[in-house]
Amino acid sequence: MSAQPAEANAMVDARGTACPLPVIMLARAAEDMPSGTQITVLATDVAARYDVPAWARMTGNDFVGESETDGGAFALTVRLRR
Repeated sequence: MSAQPAEANAMVDARGTACPLPVIMLARAAEDMPSGTQITVLATDVAARYDVPAWARMTGNDFVGESETDGGAFALTVRLRR
């Protein structure tokens, strides 16, 4: 599996961090990104599998999907809609 979906155009490497840092890092990265940008968060914390989709839902963005990388990290992609 690919660590970054081909359509993603930004990456947040949150591997090795624990909740709530993956979502905080995602929110900071999204601040200056235009609508339509897809951001993939790489995370090793299982909580990110729930936190990233919840962040997308609560902020009016789209959760695109999840996959697992060859290294065992989760690749969680959101599309910004604001």
